[in-house]
Amino acid sequence: MEGADQGGAPGASRDAQDVAATLAGDPTAFDALVDRYKTRVYGVVYNILQNHDDAWDVTQEAFLKAYKSLHGYHGKSNFYTWLYRIAVNHAINYRKKRKDAVSVPLTGFEDSIERDPAYEELIVQEKASKDAVLGELKEKLNESLSKLSKEHRAVVVLHDIEGLHHKEIAKILKCSEGTVRSRLHYAHLQLQSLLSNYLKR
Repeated sequence: MEGADQGGAPGASRDAQDVAATLAGDPTAFDALVDRYKTRVYGVVYNILQNHDDAWDVTQEAFLKAYKSLHGYHGKSNFYTWLYRIAVNHAINYRKKRKDAVSVPLTGFEDSIERDPAYEELIVQEKASKDAVLGELKEKLNESLSKLSKEHRAVVVLHDIEGLHHKEIAKILKCSEGTVRSRLHYAHLQLQSLLSNYLKR
């Protein structure tokens, strides 16, 4: 993934060049930004909305909003942080309901589990094979995550799945780091409560 990781933005200078070129009228420069971030933005939005069609719609809306608002981006934060803020806000505010929504296991959640001690007991207690455990675990986590509010789900997605730091998440959600920590703590407690029956197996 070019452009960003949890510790910073190796592609920040390239982003700045593409932003400047877009504002100067280069029609291909914004396409480069879209190509650089579309997969990751879609992943974040999908994990909040839990629906592929809705996530695709919101991802397109987010990039369109970013393009129209690009003149207002002054480089005070990394471009991807600014873009994530737009995408996450669109996802949280998205009110469309789909009767045919399909729940799909969360891509990347098994990696975040290993980073969070709160979930380690799940794997320790399971007696089945590793693949079977992860498959069932992802399904349970997906089901539980869908029951959180979009605000709490967004924090879990950005921290546990995307690996962003509290400071970055605070910038994206336009809230304090304390609020991020509070929401994350509450979300983890809720997930543990929702997964309690599975934990006791």
